This record gives sequence, structure tokens and C-alpha cells, in this order.
Amino acid sequence: MMSKIPLNLKGKDVDKEILRVGMIAELDAINLYKQMAAMTKNKLIKKVLLDIAREEKTHVGEFQALLIELDKEQKEELEKGKKEIKELKKE
Repeated sequence: MMSKIPLNLKGKDVDKEILRVGMIAELDAINLYKQMAAMTKNKLIKKVLLDIAREEKTHVGEFQALLIELDKEQKEELEKGKKEIKELKKE
């Protein structure tokens, strides 16, 4: 369920690695909170867990925005991915 965070965060791309690990941690948290929300029968707990999961999605967006600023290749590949999906939707 939880991803293992790499312990070798060093080198010239350390900031990019940190941002990617941050995204992994947030995505793991989203999955965990959603799984727990699905398990509980308590409506208030479910509501809180789903709200927290939504907030984690914002954190993913923050990490991604920073990563796009630092990694031009990542930005280009994200744009390619968007274009590919748009084309596939036409089929």
C-alpha cells in the first residue's frame, strides 16, 4: 500500500527527486484515506477522510507545479500525454 521512499536523494537532480517523492507520498495518502473512508460506517469519519483525501490532491498539484518549473522535459512529456489522451478520445 505505501511506497518506499528512496534513501539516495542526492546529486544534481535532488530537488526534482524530492518533489517526486512528495508526490508519491501524497498519492499514497489519498489512497489510504479513500480506502479507510470506504471501510468506515461512521458518516462523519467518512466525510473527514474524504475531505483530507481531497486536500492531498491539492498537495499533489503543488508538487507537480514546482516539478514542471524545474524539469522542462517533464513539462514537455505532460503536454504530450494530454495530447495523446485528447486524440484517443476522438477514436
